[in-house]
Amino acid sequence: MDGMDILAQVLDRVRLGGTLLFHFELGHPWHLELPTRPYALFHYLSHGSATLALEQGEEMQMTAGDFVVITRGEPHVFYSDRRAKPLRIIDIDRTSPRLGVVRHGSRTKPHATMICGNFTVSRPLFGNVLELLPPVLLLKPTADGGWLEAILRRMVSESATERPGQGVALSRLTEVLFVEVLRSWIASLSPGQGGWLGAISDPHIGPALKLIHENPERPWTLSDLGQRVGLGRSVFSARFTKLVGQSMHRYVIERRMAEAAFLLETSDEPIARIASRVGYETAAAFSKLFHRHHGQSPGRYRTARRSDTGMRHGDAQEAEVAD
Repeated sequence: MDGMDILAQVLDRVRLGGTLLFHFELGHPWHLELPTRPYALFHYLSHGSATLALEQGEEMQMTAGDFVVITRGEPHVFYSDRRAKPLRIIDIDRTSPRLGVVRHGSRTKPHATMICGNFTVSRPLFGNVLELLPPVLLLKPTADGGWLEAILRRMVSESATERPGQGVALSRLTEVLFVEVLRSWIASLSPGQGGWLGAISDPHIGPALKLIHENPERPWTLSDLGQRVGLGRSVFSARFTKLVGQSMHRYVIERRMAEAAFLLETSDEPIARIASRVGYETAAAFSKLFHRHHGQSPGRYRTARRSDTGMRHGDAQEAEVAD
């Protein structure tokens, strides 16, 4: 069975949001400065060229059709000429929900046009998918790359006029965009890159991950899982650790803790029942491990996460954009 099903399951459970924030028309010389944000930022250069520079000095040349994700929201700049006076993005008035075009630089014919937005993951389940991505993910246009442009164009037209259901439409489009970004990135990985996301396409480890995801409560052993995917115990163990970046035993615990967190947040099941559903005979053993893993007891976690999600997702984002 395709490893992508694991990706579907995981993405189905993280609450993915996102917003298109800016549509820039940039006339040379121009220089944009983006401060640290508490979410991933994405930028799509639809025309022209630009240099992207990160705080630690790394630079990337971008050309039309390039799509970049700054996965940890670290500060960065884009420019056609670094000496031009920078426009700090935080200074722009974003009170209007409409995605107005922001013009910057000289009045000469737009040298570059760029669309920027964010991805937010409000249920940071399973070691947050974003944490597995490199700090900067640059996707070049591919032969079938029309999808990216199509989704972004749709997002731009969707945010240009206020219509019923606009927020939902935009967040769904953002989810599709995020899935496509992940697919492209996974396809570009070499063996051993990308943690479990990279390992899901391996013919032996992919099926093993799927078994763990489907039944995290089972007392999996190396020989048992290895046998099921056609590898001997030691070969399976080495391959799993090499590709996933952690031992099978460690991965099973993470998977159980993620499943437990999800159940605590989304169901009213008693803690003892959740403990047995993720493979622990006693609530005490489960609670101890959960506390070590998530930094709070299952009961506290449930209360905290429930009150968190009470705040409307959109409000939280708007507040972040505006601050």
